[in-house]
Amino acid sequence: MAELHLPATLPPLFPGLPRELEVEAATVSEAIEQLEERWPGLRDRLVESGPRLRPHINVYVDRERGDLDSRLEPRSRLDVIAAISGG
Repeated sequence: MAELHLPATLPPLFPGLPRELEVEAATVSEAIEQLEERWPGLRDRLVESGPRLRPHINVYVDRERGDLDSRLEPRSRLDVIAAISGG
């Protein structure tokens, strides 16, 4: 199972969503779909039509920048990072 780490901005929007959890998925897209099954609407926060990641969302698989098609190994670490902007 891959280890998934989410940004602190998501759990307050989805009751019961932990910041860290394990998923059994072959790609980043499959991992996000698993989250969507348990927390409907979460996918829309991360992915836009195309499908592609929203501009302010970055994913890293084992510390390498990735995308929705990035492969996950059974012991991979998947980090979802939300860019923060301000002035």
